[in-house]
Amino acid sequence: MAKTESMSTICIHGGDVKDALGSPNMPLYDTTTFCFDSTADLLEVVNGNKEGYLYTRYGMNPSIKAIESKLALLDEAEQALAFSSGMAAISAVFISHARRGIICIGEVYGGTMQLLTQQLPELGIVTDFMEATDLQQLEQRLKLGVDLVFFETPSNPTLKIIDINQIAILAHKYGAFVAVDNTFASPANQKPLKLGADFAIQSATKFLGGHSDLTAGVVSGKAEHLDKVNAWRKNLGQIISPEIAHKLARSLSTLALRIERHNTNALAVAQYLEAHPAVKHVYYPGLPSAPNHQLATTQMSGYGGMLSFEINGGGEAAIALVDNLHLFSLAPSLGGTESLVSQPVATSHFGMPEQALLQRGITASLIRLSVGLEEKSDLIEDLEQAIARLKA
Repeated sequence: MAKTESMSTICIHGGDVKDALGSPNMPLYDTTTFCFDSTADLLEVVNGNKEGYLYTRYGMNPSIKAIESKLALLDEAEQALAFSSGMAAISAVFISHARRGIICIGEVYGGTMQLLTQQLPELGIVTDFMEATDLQQLEQRLKLGVDLVFFETPSNPTLKIIDINQIAILAHKYGAFVAVDNTFASPANQKPLKLGADFAIQSATKFLGGHSDLTAGVVSGKAEHLDKVNAWRKNLGQIISPEIAHKLARSLSTLALRIERHNTNALAVAQYLEAHPAVKHVYYPGLPSAPNHQLATTQMSGYGGMLSFEINGGGEAAIALVDNLHLFSLAPSLGGTESLVSQPVATSHFGMPEQALLQRGITASLIRLSVGLEEKSDLIEDLEQAIARLKA
């Protein structure tokens, strides 16, 4: 497929392989192994001299290869690897490319924080945490030698924006790789590799899957950088299943349309909340009042379907508001067609030390919304009635 194809066209046709019977989509190959006519034919595939399929745990399955081709096109990458989950994807990158240590910039998902602070140190992989605005500290640490700089943008849960190109230029100056968790944006809104990152990582469970019915992850980048990642994926058994790959292909066909609606709805909800007297603060990069609005406008094509806000009245008011909502379902995760609401202190960042939460602006009154595809006026009306009941 030509690189000039639009996002919508890539979502539908990118990476597709028509089968012998004329199916317009890659069929589901729910098989673990593939047979050969001869040892010579098998060795041609094993040695990489001939394209073919061998064993699903290795990723050598038509359904898996097809979704990886589509994901690579969406990220404008040489290659993409599909995983059983977003955490599987991120852990494979850390283990394969961060033996001399990691610099983690800004806020990150609670599961990623646990991996960085609890599991990786047991393997001798140490992480330094720092703010995105402290470039001097970042350079000083890079000078000491480090393998990988990692960050989320927009970040979970306060939607901070980090300058991907600026960080990439500085990191590459000292020979470090840059990995960006692009889950909140998706390739429809942001392309980290084009901005200088070496790895684009996403939980495909979220916007890529888009229907709250699959769990998967993806890492995109240059093929030479993904070879080591693929070796860990293979031997840790982190491969996506053919069934989930097939379901993800179905979901990606509507990604561009879904993201357009997510973007529109989230901006409308953010504008409503920002104007409401009961709301203390709204975190959404699409608002002109957001600290990094101009940067978001520069490196993103849309602002995404995620936002957070603080309600006046503290944690009790936040709990009451969440419990009063009807269209917004109380649940973790994000990126589905349905709107979801959660309090990060009780879900994505549950168990983190209070001081660590406060340093990241994650308070008991912070509410995170995954704005879905419903009619935006209905979502605003639901928020209105829930806030009004706080006064009753």
